[in-house]
Amino acid sequence: MYIEKVTEKISEQQRGLENSPAFYVGEQLKEICKSSEKIAEIVLQDLENPDMSISNAENQIKKYADSQHGSAKSFCVPPNVAENIIKKFYGVDSFDTSAPKADANYINLDDFVL
Repeated sequence: MYIEKVTEKISEQQRGLENSPAFYVGEQLKEICKSSEKIAEIVLQDLENPDMSISNAENQIKKYADSQHGSAKSFCVPPNVAENIIKKFYGVDSFDTSAPKADANYINLDDFVL
């Protein structure tokens, strides 16, 4: 439910940004949100706030790159570092997204813990 809605919201924010860093942050954010309905719910709420847009998330990655490149003209931020920056920006960095995704034969007992 939330995964579908957040994917739509991210796609809306990506319009007009094709082939830009912010567009690709949106793609990475979609992948992050696919891992958990709870993450998708939190990110969806955040995306309602203009200060939490994918463009502003991309600015966080740019700040990191700018602080790291020293005298080099450019600096590449590895995908795993960018993912951690994105997760921290949206406040979902404490969620374990490495757990297997639910399917018809999988029950996550953590879903039943209050």
